[in-house]
Amino acid sequence: MKQALEWGEGDVAQVHETVNRFCERRLTAVEVRRRDEAHEPPYDLLPEFAELGLIRAPLPIEHGGFGLPWGQFCLIQRRLAYNAYFAASILNRVVTFGAIPIIRFGTKRQRENILPRLLDGKALVCLALTEPGAGSDAKGVRTLARRKGDGWCLSGRKTWISDAADSNYLLTLCRTEGETGLTAFLVDREIAGIAMTSLGKVGNHCMPSWDIGLDDVLISDECRLGPIGEGFSVIDSALSFSRASMAASALGTARAAFDLAVSHAREREQFGRPIGHFQVIRHRLADMKFEIVKAELLVEELARRIDKGESVAEIAPMAKLASTETLRFVTEHGMQILASAGYALESPMQRYWRDARLYTFGEGTSEIQREIIAKTIGL
Repeated sequence: MKQALEWGEGDVAQVHETVNRFCERRLTAVEVRRRDEAHEPPYDLLPEFAELGLIRAPLPIEHGGFGLPWGQFCLIQRRLAYNAYFAASILNRVVTFGAIPIIRFGTKRQRENILPRLLDGKALVCLALTEPGAGSDAKGVRTLARRKGDGWCLSGRKTWISDAADSNYLLTLCRTEGETGLTAFLVDREIAGIAMTSLGKVGNHCMPSWDIGLDDVLISDECRLGPIGEGFSVIDSALSFSRASMAASALGTARAAFDLAVSHAREREQFGRPIGHFQVIRHRLADMKFEIVKAELLVEELARRIDKGESVAEIAPMAKLASTETLRFVTEHGMQILASAGYALESPMQRYWRDARLYTFGEGTSEIQREIIAKTIGL
């Protein structure tokens, strides 16, 4: 394991071999199915990710990271998600909702106190953004932060918050009393006044979601992340990285669903020959492959621009839109090709299919991605 902690930009083959061995050991088909059926979240994987160097991989060297190009991190995400989306997703969230916002906007004290625990897999930050009346309209947040002495008093409600009950901190956005903008805070999960209720879901059983009530939660000003009134920039920055990682993860799962459909088409016989010999199935699989490769090229270009420090305002929503819509397309057609075999609970296809439905509206709906793209062309 010590070798993994010495990764550099030139150690790509070693990185991939490390991830492959991890997947073969910890993310077998039997284990992934067991976790899904048990609704067991993957928090126990975080210390292992830390030991393997995966959490530090894409982060700047000056902040304890390894400086691996974002393009290589996306390949890690794709490989993990090929076996288990939940593994790629939890790695994504600890990096993009935790480490990156603290590195980019945190105070020296926040970086010293919180960042090392995140990098060691001993802490987790959840993004507490969505509210009953503020989803796609993130600027419509109504949770209020009022000045209370030298600190703040938070009141409001957040909903559909992943990992909330098991996180150490809530990265939340509040409307600041007396200010026109929104302010971001890192709220300790154990502070009095926070109540949570579990929310049931159709899929993504390894990613628990919660409804959160904030009832006069008192925090110090040291919990603020970034300047007063500029919290949307903090969240938007986190989401840019998160969506890039999410896009890569979606494609990893799309590849797994596609490979399963191809295998079935070769083995399943009807009318005396494999169903893959029939044009209707062959063309369906060709379309699935076509959509995957198109989306992969967009995600690779997004990663290249992130690594070059170029603007991603236009391509980030494109990559998120393309990858998540591709995953939905591939799993929908995969279910049709496998038919009853895919509908059976023991088939991974039914899990790919029901989990995929989240990603075209999670972390920004497909409609909002199109609106963002339209704005970049002046409409």
